[in-house]
Amino acid sequence: DGAGFNSKTGSFSVAYDKVTSLEYGQKAGRRVGVALVENPLFLFSKKRKHFLTIGFTDSEGQAQGAVLEIGKKHVRPVLSLLETKTGKTVEYESEEARKHAGN
Repeated sequence: DGAGFNSKTGSFSVAYDKVTSLEYGQKAGRRVGVALVENPLFLFSKKRKHFLTIGFTDSEGQAQGAVLEIGKKHVRPVLSLLETKTGKTVEYESEEARKHAGN
């Protein structure tokens, strides 16, 4: 059993028991080592974007990570579902991220 994620640019899935970490905030998760490239126009935007970083182990046993932007109305249900299914607790980058997630 696993989580599937779809977007306009692609999709992927990961087995719940392969998830090693869940992090939520304005930056990519620090333990996954993923860097986001910011669009210069984003720097002038007042809208703050928040990201879910999922750390997981692939079928070859290698550490992997995925950074996802989740629509505001879906954040709370997605985080709750992932915590329940994976047994992992979401780590929040900041108190602002925790409030954004509705916790």
